[in-house]
Amino acid sequence: MASKEAKISLKAAKGTRDWSGSDLLLRDHVFETISNIFKLHGGTPLDTPVFELREILSGKYGEDSKLIYNLEDQGGELCALRYDLTVPFARWLAMNNVQQIKRYQIAKVYRRDQPAIARGRMREFYQCDFDIAGQYDPMIPDAEILRVISETFEALGLEVTIKLNHRKILDGLFAVAGVPAEKIRPISSAVDKLDKEPWDVVKKEMVEQKGLPEEVADKIGQYVLNKGTVDEMIQFIRSDEGLSANDEIKAGLADMDLLSSYSKELNTFDKISFDLSLARGLDYYTGVIYEVVQKPSSDKEESRYPGKPTKKKEETSAGVGSIAAGGRYDNLVGMYGKKQIPCVGISFGVDRIFTILKARQGDKAGRSREVDVYVMAFGGKEFDGLLLQRMSVARQLWEGGVRAEYSAKVKPRLPQQFKAAEDVPLAVILGQDELAEGKVRIKVLGTGKGGEEKKEDEKDQGLLVSRDDLVAEVKKLLSTTSLPIR
Repeated sequence: MASKEAKISLKAAKGTRDWSGSDLLLRDHVFETISNIFKLHGGTPLDTPVFELREILSGKYGEDSKLIYNLEDQGGELCALRYDLTVPFARWLAMNNVQQIKRYQIAKVYRRDQPAIARGRMREFYQCDFDIAGQYDPMIPDAEILRVISETFEALGLEVTIKLNHRKILDGLFAVAGVPAEKIRPISSAVDKLDKEPWDVVKKEMVEQKGLPEEVADKIGQYVLNKGTVDEMIQFIRSDEGLSANDEIKAGLADMDLLSSYSKELNTFDKISFDLSLARGLDYYTGVIYEVVQKPSSDKEESRYPGKPTKKKEETSAGVGSIAAGGRYDNLVGMYGKKQIPCVGISFGVDRIFTILKARQGDKAGRSREVDVYVMAFGGKEFDGLLLQRMSVARQLWEGGVRAEYSAKVKPRLPQQFKAAEDVPLAVILGQDELAEGKVRIKVLGTGKGGEEKKEDEKDQGLLVSRDDLVAEVKKLLSTTSLPIR
């Protein structure tokens, strides 16, 4: 009698995805590009456990603490999946008494958020973090972090804006507006939603949900809806008597004066938007905070109608949201150890960056595998498949550092071999007569569909080379930029 057990639902868990083929190769390209920039700046790699003690993570994320994945008690320690890579890094610094380091880490993090996979918002996703820990003169590491951001997105071919604010300026602004000290963090979390919600919605949350007087909310609105260059906003803040008299704001402005000077020298000044609405909801930030968003593509590229963005533009910029974020956190390490170690860092959201790069590819899908040569063979009625010879040629290519494949069939048909080589740039073709002379043919692929029949005088017979010269000739062809498939 057939089993009546319920069928297993064959799908990835909500907010997760499988990676394969061209998508995985594109993601690996992002990883390599970002890690190369980290190494360029002297970064040291670090890996930490995917789960931490709950007490390590608790009280660090403000209202977002509800998004932490707690693990069931297994009769031992109470643990949770890591929410980010910053808190585990701070724990590692305190545990090992590390006083100074430039560290980078590429790893998965977990959040019980409402996923939107099309926009790169997942429950399991990668972060790429670069942090500078140690006692340094003010704003020098902060300026280098901005340079790391700039170099990374230039290498990825993305134009971005670095939205920047200072926690001391923001907290001082709230104090001047009349926000009670105990409400500063909840109000900060509300203000941080201004990149997604209009002011009226944010104001309503502050008044009706957070219990803030309406006149105080209006005063906040007069300040946080302003943004400009670093120099413009420094002048704007100093021109307000109430703001310029606040001690926290004075300290923040001193930092911003230095950052203005350093960012001009490091050629990042023009990428920065000093945005007073940027709040970053995490509790551990103490100084400069920043968030990176993609600049909308030019209307010239995306639409025939000036000022009317296409759907594609909306999906790949505003729809994705921030693609990197970070800031200064000087007091986090001291929560775990006896000594404070000032830190500043940036975290790149790989899944959102991938979403943008994938959309930019459009219908032109990338290669699904990284194979440079397909070894194939053909012959007449007496053809036996030349399996041993194909193995020998493949081994020769592998030993020469060339990525190669061949059919795992004793006697494969030629159309099947061309079909298997559709996304491979070169073929090495073996024939019995050529092998008898110690030669093979190299053929450039991608000029037609696999197995496509052509007239005899139209056929590209390929380049006849000796076995001894095979690896060198293949590498020469692969080094050219004119191959149809690369």
